[in-house]
Amino acid sequence: MVPEAAAESLVVAFARRLRSAGIVVPVGAVLTFSRALDAVGEMEGGLYWAGRATLVCRPEDTPAYDEAYASFFGSLPELTPEPPPRPLRPPPGETAGPEEESSGGEAEKRATYSARERLWQEDFARYGTKEWEEAEHLIKELAARPELRRVRRLRTAARPGRVDLGRTVRKALSHDGEALLTAFLAEAEKPRRLVFLVDISGSMKPYARAFLRLAHAATSARPAGQVETFVLGTRLTRLTRQLAEKDPDRAFAAAGRTAQDWYGGTRLGEGLRAFNSSFGSRGLARGALVLIVSDGWERGDPALLGEEMARLSRLARRIVWANPLRASPGYEPLAAGMAAALPFADDFVAGHSFGSLVSLVELIGRPAQRKRPAGGRLSPLGRDRVVSR
Repeated sequence: MVPEAAAESLVVAFARRLRSAGIVVPVGAVLTFSRALDAVGEMEGGLYWAGRATLVCRPEDTPAYDEAYASFFGSLPELTPEPPPRPLRPPPGETAGPEEESSGGEAEKRATYSARERLWQEDFARYGTKEWEEAEHLIKELAARPELRRVRRLRTAARPGRVDLGRTVRKALSHDGEALLTAFLAEAEKPRRLVFLVDISGSMKPYARAFLRLAHAATSARPAGQVETFVLGTRLTRLTRQLAEKDPDRAFAAAGRTAQDWYGGTRLGEGLRAFNSSFGSRGLARGALVLIVSDGWERGDPALLGEEMARLSRLARRIVWANPLRASPGYEPLAAGMAAALPFADDFVAGHSFGSLVSLVELIGRPAQRKRPAGGRLSPLGRDRVVSR
């Protein structure tokens, strides 16, 4: 079954997929599904049956559940009883029957299903061609939705609240001046801008590929201008326009032609200085959620990286740093670049597998638990406590 580290993210993401398919999934059913996963263990098809038994409340929702399950995990498990054991080879003079011919396809489906589960914990650096094909299909389904922010403009509301005087008066005019119908207003919200800053140095090659796929999925799912993507190598390159192309192959081909420093060195401090000066201070980072994807290995001056992170922290609403090394046992951010940058990040997370991407999408979709305090900063270990400057 799905590893414990990713089980919570899988439960939430799959429940969200079912709701988007029109299936009513109560909160209590999600908690029951989580407990059922522990109970079924490694049972063949256990994930499918645990979800179907706990998340499907109406029999007529079963076809929609099967379709959502196949879309989310890539295929359905084998749902029919396995045939009785047969000889390894047919008797002399006989040929294999239809059941033997179809058994290979069934085994292939089961193998594919197991492979999907392994993608949750497998490091991107160990992916082969088939794993990338599977992962890119799943990443495409992710839509990175940052937290909502309140805006000054109000929206119409059906429930009683603040009275919309103008609309109420206009409605009264059609009833001889009698205010029979009262219109109301409520506070409006809109998503925060999401800015990707992806390290494309040689050590980040597999991880940059995955996060740029995520950036493309987010760009495709949201209105123009809501997602911005930059890559950091020996220079800063903006890829927002290239990733706005709906077709992923054409989008990444255009991105490959635009950035000239793929998988070489990286100068994070200089790249952030270019971003802050040319884009961030001109409004692109103001109030935004900035996602920096890097292992923190800095070839330039670490002090410059710290200065530019401090500058960015004064502009952005929230900074999330995803580091693939974060998942390594015993890892501590001791590299000079990482140590200089981390005090100004609000969240420090892993970014090494598909499961970590799902967790990240859930993280940036939730409101920040706290604001970065004035006169303080995060500790170098990226924990929640704050140390004074």
